[in-house]
Amino acid sequence: MSRIDTCFAALRSENRPALVTYITAGDPDLETSLGILQGLPAAGADIIELGMPYTDPMADGPSIQKSSLRALENGQTQKSTLEMVRSFRRQNLQTPLVLMGYYNPVYRYGGERFLRDAAEAGVDGLIIVDLPYDHDQSLFQVAEEVGIAIIRLVTPTTKGERLAQVLEEARGFVYYVSVAGVTGSAAPRDQDVERALAAIREHTDLPVAVGFGIRTADDAAAIGRFSDGVVVGSALVDCVERAETSEAATAAVHDRVSELAAGLR
Repeated sequence: MSRIDTCFAALRSENRPALVTYITAGDPDLETSLGILQGLPAAGADIIELGMPYTDPMADGPSIQKSSLRALENGQTQKSTLEMVRSFRRQNLQTPLVLMGYYNPVYRYGGERFLRDAAEAGVDGLIIVDLPYDHDQSLFQVAEEVGIAIIRLVTPTTKGERLAQVLEEARGFVYYVSVAGVTGSAAPRDQDVERALAAIREHTDLPVAVGFGIRTADDAAAIGRFSDGVVVGSALVDCVERAETSEAATAAVHDRVSELAAGLR
């Protein structure tokens, strides 16, 4: 059983959803980002999404766009992101870690080589925001071989036959993008999300995590009533941007994660 499967099984026994936390690798610098990453499980994160910085993050709002630029300006690369994962795994063998980003950096690295290096580093899942399911077969096949789950995104406009097709080969969990917008935009309406998740569950038994627009403990608690996981990203990245020192950034992110985790218990 994979780390992702084990995590969701344990959470089902606790009758609570997963807190999935997103940070951008290398934001604002490698050392600070690694310190934040290593402290996330103790703060209450159940699953970690580690963003791979990219110059054109089209699905992301201003918060994560700026975090990518801060990381890239400080020299973050695909290789250093994988090295962060290796450092994390030297301390933590339980918490699922998912890389999230865009296809161009993976393509430049070499898709098969990237997946093999990611698996060796300790990555459990991969979300490529701008790679539709009907174009990811070359990655999917290698990912299956090395044990990395290709996690599919579903949006409010993914319906009917296409919804069934997207979910047919989904692995790990389904990421439901709860608003037709970018990360950090308006909060989703609970009833709309609940209705969408019911439709998704007609096609898959995988856990469904909800992201985009969830910022507070109250937001997380509301969505967590009917989802298997709640993804929070921009609210954590904003903590990094507002902090005046590395220590303050690390403490602010971990404090916010603790608040969110308390809202889900």
